[in-house]
Amino acid sequence: METTIQKQLLQEYMVFKATPQQLKESIEKNNGALIVEGIIQKAEAKNGNGRVYPKAILEGAINKYKENFITNGNSYLELDHPNSEVVALSNSCGVLKEVWWNGNDVMGKIEVLSDIPNGSKGTPTGNILKTLFERGLTVGISSRAMGSVKQIDENTVEVQDDLEFASWDFVSNPSTPGANMKPSLNEGKISQIKTKYSKINEIITDIFTL
Repeated sequence: METTIQKQLLQEYMVFKATPQQLKESIEKNNGALIVEGIIQKAEAKNGNGRVYPKAILEGAINKYKENFITNGNSYLELDHPNSEVVALSNSCGVLKEVWWNGNDVMGKIEVLSDIPNGSKGTPTGNILKTLFERGLTVGISSRAMGSVKQIDENTVEVQDDLEFASWDFVSNPSTPGANMKPSLNEGKISQIKTKYSKINEIITDIFTL
């Protein structure tokens, strides 16, 4: 029997990885700014949390996010995933510049807020994110939204049309397979996260103890 569950915080995870060579090419192409592109959300496929996002509902929520945030230049991303729909400027590590569709995949172009040589300063978290990429590590890209869901069966819920996105964030524990974002748009293997996840905390510690 279908049951609707009231509006709640919805978080989904994707794998994100960029090699040092891809970072170098991206920075050279973008006048020192680090720009990454890739899949940030999927429609019509059950993810690791048992949720399905119907494409029509996801399209409406993405269009609303574009209108309210990207168009106004305040589509900030955080480093790590707060349990809140409020985005903290003090933790901003990037800006979502563009979103578009590729079949059932939502694609995103993100500028990492890291230092630009002979240019503007980045944020502390933007520089941490860039350092993780420079080490060739895998992190996660995670959506943060509010919405209700309908229970379809014992293991599946369907997201409803009150879905509203707050942000996409970079995190250390991606759990949804199927996407690997890189500056070059090449796909990678989710298995890489298992071997490199443990190094992320070590690198963050190194950065703060320099």
